[in-house]
Amino acid sequence: MPSPEEIVRHHDAGEVVHVGAHPTGYVMRIVEHDPTWSQRYAELERQISSVLGERLLAIQHIGSTSVPGLPAKPIIDVDVAVADPVDEAAYAPALESIGLVHWLTEPDWHQHRLFKLLAEPRVHVHVFGPDCPEMVRHRLFRDWLVDHPEDRETYAAAKRSALASMEATGDDHGALGFGMRYNAIKEPIVRDIYDRIFRATGLL
Repeated sequence: MPSPEEIVRHHDAGEVVHVGAHPTGYVMRIVEHDPTWSQRYAELERQISSVLGERLLAIQHIGSTSVPGLPAKPIIDVDVAVADPVDEAAYAPALESIGLVHWLTEPDWHQHRLFKLLAEPRVHVHVFGPDCPEMVRHRLFRDWLVDHPEDRETYAAAKRSALASMEATGDDHGALGFGMRYNAIKEPIVRDIYDRIFRATGLL
């Protein structure tokens, strides 16, 4: 289990290595919550568990599609823990066998690897190492939004505002880095919510 100090530490943008990333023409949108998203996650969990076997240390549904009632980009976000994310040969071919594309690597962010499935609804699989604090943060954020409708509404408004801001400036949806810029705009609200979570749970 990571320490409280590791869990509350925010990640600052670092190196991004584009592996299979390429423009796709995808148009980002935010839609009302779809109850079939949880069913799609269950299918993905079975698939990933099957191809990784004992190499899979943990798996969880995270992000906005994991929170009932929260508007979201129709993208299923999945956290996966393996023994060593740097050892891509140990797990990447298995993930690729079910259609996932190794999209990018972020060495400075817990050696994060992002894999994408481009079919609808899109799927983002985030690979981390064992006991990664980011997986704890994701779980805390998800569970807090499930239990706190006021922050769920605040976050929904921040998401819509961030997307509208980018569209107003003519940002190209399909360009590399669009999603990261979108995340950066809503980051202050996300950090405010995290602060409430950390204080309520005794981490701060």
